[in-house]
Amino acid sequence: MVKFSKKELFVIKSKINYPFIYFFMEPNVVFVYKVKTQDYLTISDLKENGEWQTFELKHEEEFETFTHEESKPLEGRGYLIKQDDLNIIVEKINKYIIKYRHLLSISASSDEVAYKASAVHIVSSESAAGSLKVGLKKSNIVIGFPDSLSIGPLWKLNEKVGQTFRNEWLYEHINYEQDDYEYENKFTNTLREIEDIPQQVPIYIWYGNNVDEQTALRFLLFLIRAKTNDVFLMNSTELYDRYIRPKSTGQQIFHTGHIEPKDLRLLFEKNRKNPPIFEQERIQFHSEWNSLAQTKEMLRLWMKDEIKGVKEDYYDSLIINTIETLHLEQGKKDFIMTGRVIEEILSVMNGLINPFFLEYRIRHLIYSGVLELKGIPKSMRHYSVNLR
Repeated sequence: MVKFSKKELFVIKSKINYPFIYFFMEPNVVFVYKVKTQDYLTISDLKENGEWQTFELKHEEEFETFTHEESKPLEGRGYLIKQDDLNIIVEKINKYIIKYRHLLSISASSDEVAYKASAVHIVSSESAAGSLKVGLKKSNIVIGFPDSLSIGPLWKLNEKVGQTFRNEWLYEHINYEQDDYEYENKFTNTLREIEDIPQQVPIYIWYGNNVDEQTALRFLLFLIRAKTNDVFLMNSTELYDRYIRPKSTGQQIFHTGHIEPKDLRLLFEKNRKNPPIFEQERIQFHSEWNSLAQTKEMLRLWMKDEIKGVKEDYYDSLIINTIETLHLEQGKKDFIMTGRVIEEILSVMNGLINPFFLEYRIRHLIYSGVLELKGIPKSMRHYSVNLR
């Protein structure tokens, strides 16, 4: 039994007996993890779905020859692993998965080698990726980019130093309500998935006319700049307006994640025979990303078909005005749940503002003395605000 906590246990060594991976932790504990999938893992995957066994050695030197098949696992006892070490374990497992994938790729006789996808689709939203997976045939691989690039630093994001800088800013300001390192794991794993795309498979990048997806479009095109694959751009909002909206009574769509799976499938079928992006267009997008990767703004908007950086307090007046409006609806000035404030703003703005950024700005207004707090601000569901 392995428990995950803050206790001081340190990963010293690791080795592989695929599909089993061994981790030796001082003074004499061996954790054995069984890899059940070739998908890259996150911390929550290990906690929720991991298959572990725990062993004890008499001496550290025994680890070199240790095999779990010849040893008896501990029963009824557990050890605690702190979050930092758990992240190290996740990274080591993912690196072993990379190595194993590579070994398979050079083994022509292995049935596991074949990258059987007819196409790879990349979209800058995990929810949109889920809709694409439902809507498209199973022969299509879908990669969901797990980030909102409308907020936070973009400085050198295509490099490790920039990714670390962004991680630190998000950790200090944005309450994503998930395990430590979960965002970092997902971001890194997505980069690995994109790197793993074989040269012969066509790539479809889905995006809409909003700042999150427009920024991600430029970043993704930069990431695959060395690949020779045909790349097709799928502007979901424009395609929706062309093929679906005239026949429906629904409102205008601004984000790929707002489109139903069956409609995404239709848009793909309608647009799949269009030519790939030209090299000159790719170069232009690369240039635009290079410019974005030098910026210092923490908030961006999509204005007049361009990505514009604005000050962090851009939405503060909207937050205050929304609270004032809700006070009027109350008939009295009383505390309002933070989630209710954010929900009201999103309904007016068609969901085009990152809700976690709004929650960050509400906390800033509390700390600045503009708003009064009731509750504990560990998530937008746990506290209420009132105008002072």
